[in-house]
Amino acid sequence: MRKIVISALSLFLLLSFSPLFSQGKIGITIEKGVPAITVAIPKPVFKTKDTEAIKMGNYIIGVFKSDLDFSLVFSRVPDGFYSYIRPLNPERIYFKDWESIGAKILVVTEISKDDEGEIVYGMKVYDVKTQRMIFGKAFKGKKGSERLIAHKAADQMMINFGEKPVFSSKIVFVSTRDGNKEIYMMDYDGYNKTRLTYNKYIDILPSISPDKTKIAYTSYRSGRPDLYIQYLYEGRLKRVSKGGVNYGGRWSFDGRYFIFTSSRQGNAEIYIADENGDNQKRVTFNRWVDSSPDLSPSGTEIALTSDRSGSPQIYVINRDGTNIRRITFEGTYNDSPSWSPDGEYLLFVSRIEGRFDIYKYNFRTRAYTKLTSRGRNENPSWSPDGRHIVFSSTIGGSPQIYIMDYRGLRLKRLTYKGTNTMPFWSK
Repeated sequence: MRKIVISALSLFLLLSFSPLFSQGKIGITIEKGVPAITVAIPKPVFKTKDTEAIKMGNYIIGVFKSDLDFSLVFSRVPDGFYSYIRPLNPERIYFKDWESIGAKILVVTEISKDDEGEIVYGMKVYDVKTQRMIFGKAFKGKKGSERLIAHKAADQMMINFGEKPVFSSKIVFVSTRDGNKEIYMMDYDGYNKTRLTYNKYIDILPSISPDKTKIAYTSYRSGRPDLYIQYLYEGRLKRVSKGGVNYGGRWSFDGRYFIFTSSRQGNAEIYIADENGDNQKRVTFNRWVDSSPDLSPSGTEIALTSDRSGSPQIYVINRDGTNIRRITFEGTYNDSPSWSPDGEYLLFVSRIEGRFDIYKYNFRTRAYTKLTSRGRNENPSWSPDGRHIVFSSTIGGSPQIYIMDYRGLRLKRLTYKGTNTMPFWSK
């Protein structure tokens, strides 16, 4: 077996971040359905004549704009509107100009190159109405780190407006692109696909820890479906459950607990352990199949699939296995529950009239919303900010990875090579 070590440098391309100026975060949280904040992002101001730095700077700003377009939090002022006002002068900003074209937020970007040859991406963000700077940040990196710099900059925008960062998050998935079913990881937008497992065995059902240092998956390397945790920085592999069938390993939102399904004692039951898979404790005790567990954001409840009613349905129980409540009542097969980061929704897959589609359940209103309508759709997983969903679908023919927003709109395909299934988005 080839031993894989993902170093901090190769996984995240270590960057240095230095504050330019800050007057405190704006206490704005953009609720779902509320109009997005209008942002003006004029061309960068270049403090260097280095052609490579200029090329890198333009690439970064392009990715940064794409990130904000994806966010559902920000809406960009069309580039064509900038011709109606005076060119940007960072030393003397005419805020009334920017207000006249509808901008509520102005992002001023400066690109330079330091003595070590690294590009420096400086960003100052202003409230146009109050003419105050909200925050400033500088990002440094070598050639090849452009996308990560852009994602980190976009994440800072999210953080300073009361949102969870999403652009440096990761998606793990199963792919046959190299011949065998192996585990891969990619950025939220489908870039930087990295193979994580190298063996001749089948590896399936991956998940990734909230700190992105560990992945869990089921592997047949022993001849049976055992559950493993792979430590990305260390190149270490640990088998955490064997005997019978073991699968569905996931971490809690805070990364403190690890939950999974095992039939090692004869029946498929739910187990919970610490973050490394140690100190395991059985949660369910019955003659039915209980599987596909997912801990709530509070860590106090577990969503799971059980056939205790005769067909697989979605249930919620307390973490100690008590107080079971049935969530789904339609469909002949319901599976893959996934809790939204705010705890308000639960995604799941339901087979109704022979079709597998993704549904969303609202705990507050007890309403169900169908999010897909074409192809076979499976394995939904929320983005860290709860505004997007990754899933696998045959909508284009072969099984591939797609993302959509929480309404089932803005569909985007992320994979093309081989078959790609079982995605999981880091929390």
